[in-house]
Amino acid sequence: MATDTLKSTSSADSATGGLRRLLLDNGALTALIVLVIAMSALSGDFLTTDNLLNVGVQAAVTAILAFGVTFVIVSAGIDLSVGSVAALSATVLAWSASSHGVPVLIAVLLAVVTGIAAGLVNGFLIAYGKLPPFIATLAMLSVARGLSLVISEGSPIAFPDSVSHLGDTLGGWLPVPVLVMVVMGLLAAFVLGRTYIGRSMYAIGGNEEAARLSGLRVKKQKLAIYALSGVFAAVAGVVLAARLSSAQPQAADGYELDAIAAVVIGGASLAGGTGKASGTLIGALILAVLRNGLNLLNVSAFWQQVVIGVVIALAVLLDTLRRKAGATPVAGASQGGKGRQAVTYGLAAVVTVAIVGATSFLHNGSSSTANPKVGLSLSTLNNPFFVQIRSGAQAEAKKLGVDLTVTDAQNDASQQANQLQNFTSSNLGAIIVNPVDSDAASNSVKAADKAKIPVIAVDRGVNKASVDALVASDNVAGGELAAKSIGEKLGGQGKIVILQGQAGTSAARERAEGFAQGLKAYPGIRVVAQQPADFDRTKGLDVMSNLLQAHPDVQGVIAANDEMALGAIKALGSKAGTSVSVVGFDGTPDGLNAVKDGTLYASVAQQPSQLGKIAVDNALKALEGKKVEETIKVPVKVVTKENVAGFTG
Repeated sequence: MATDTLKSTSSADSATGGLRRLLLDNGALTALIVLVIAMSALSGDFLTTDNLLNVGVQAAVTAILAFGVTFVIVSAGIDLSVGSVAALSATVLAWSASSHGVPVLIAVLLAVVTGIAAGLVNGFLIAYGKLPPFIATLAMLSVARGLSLVISEGSPIAFPDSVSHLGDTLGGWLPVPVLVMVVMGLLAAFVLGRTYIGRSMYAIGGNEEAARLSGLRVKKQKLAIYALSGVFAAVAGVVLAARLSSAQPQAADGYELDAIAAVVIGGASLAGGTGKASGTLIGALILAVLRNGLNLLNVSAFWQQVVIGVVIALAVLLDTLRRKAGATPVAGASQGGKGRQAVTYGLAAVVTVAIVGATSFLHNGSSSTANPKVGLSLSTLNNPFFVQIRSGAQAEAKKLGVDLTVTDAQNDASQQANQLQNFTSSNLGAIIVNPVDSDAASNSVKAADKAKIPVIAVDRGVNKASVDALVASDNVAGGELAAKSIGEKLGGQGKIVILQGQAGTSAARERAEGFAQGLKAYPGIRVVAQQPADFDRTKGLDVMSNLLQAHPDVQGVIAANDEMALGAIKALGSKAGTSVSVVGFDGTPDGLNAVKDGTLYASVAQQPSQLGKIAVDNALKALEGKKVEETIKVPVKVVTKENVAGFTG
């Protein structure tokens, strides 16, 4: 009897320990299952075929980058340059094929060679130059991004049509980016598990000195490892540019952090020696599911960053717990381990399908709502102008009884493409988009048009795609007004500097074009310097401070937005509004206050609240099948100290 009881207790303990070990060994998979179940329960729009394919597409670029980063992290290194290398490779492809007529196949090879070259430079600096991987790849991050801007001259370059098909679907439903992700994942798994260099990665990451003493050519292996990372970055860049139909010089900015996060969430250790391709894929899917689900639940983009940060911290904590518990390391695994792993993944899929299928009943019949639903994707909410657009849109939506979902693309064209895809798969009544870039938004808008969802563009148009209406002020005309204001203030004579917007954005290009056209009427005005300050107040302060060292006698400043103008005013100090006249753009509250104070001579105001209000009005009209005007111009006006009191924005 006692023996039976003891056996029973031992069996129970063994089962509990086995479950605990299973969860620890497959923490990322467990987290993915929990996330899928939770999102399915919370949002009826999550568990649809279209949306699940969206998740795959949105994970593709991060996953491909992360596969390359896996090689580096397994070998106890780090690669911060993959996002910039991806942008550079795509830019080289577009520049050579579209701008210089190089055959597409050769252009693709040039893009891959660019990735390899960047990786080899990283590897050489680390292996032979003895630079820490963090420093070497941080330097390459800056160099690659700078070269991308130099080659493209800061503007997007149209992608060759034959390569753009990588962003399409096969059979009208299967996204090509997902197929590329799978192929690159299988290649990464093969390299890690079946090749000499793969075994070398684990050996170097486990103990570099022991690997060297055992006869491994560590330096040459590091060259190959970073070159492989460059190849995967190049492929990711091509896939991303194909999705956006253009090579964006600022594309994939910050993606290196997502790639590293995916690898760590997937179970790899930053200390090296462990990691696998399947874990990295799961990590990328977790990030994509989080962003997709939080978008569908209308969670602020700012809170999304908080949530993802918490997930990364928990992943590292889980890795620590796994090590303390003596869990099986996620390295190249034995044959028996691979068999158990396959069974685990199979059981996980069955359990997930069963639970998700059950939760789907929670949403049966709940998709209908009394209020029309509209999605608003803004290029950024880190700028008062776009915050005012949101405020105007939200106020009008509340007045009209519209459920308005607002997302923040954070000046990332690919992130905006993801958000627009989520809107489309959620079957919203209408979509309002403020494009990060007019070309990059085209494919997403085409998908919405195909789904018969009305699209209203606000502030900036969408190229190569049909929108129901464009609600905007004229950036070129506004730029001309800014130039006229400074010209008249200086009496047609003097030296000025121009602070440009973020390179690659349509607003920056159009306003710069307006400045140039307007200044033609004032040949006595000499532009002594033009520098980008990225629509940012701090960068406006820094850039203006630098320019004053070379041009202390400047008499005027034109800034492409009020934020940069306010930074310039700070740099000018007592000169602002006295010996130096500053003209801004947008008519933001802080800008108008500076006009009242006299430090800002004028701001070309676009009435952003009106833009948001009119966009919602027209979205509702289009949703109800009413006729809307193709172009609705909200007039710009120059606000000075004389008329600022009567301006409401």
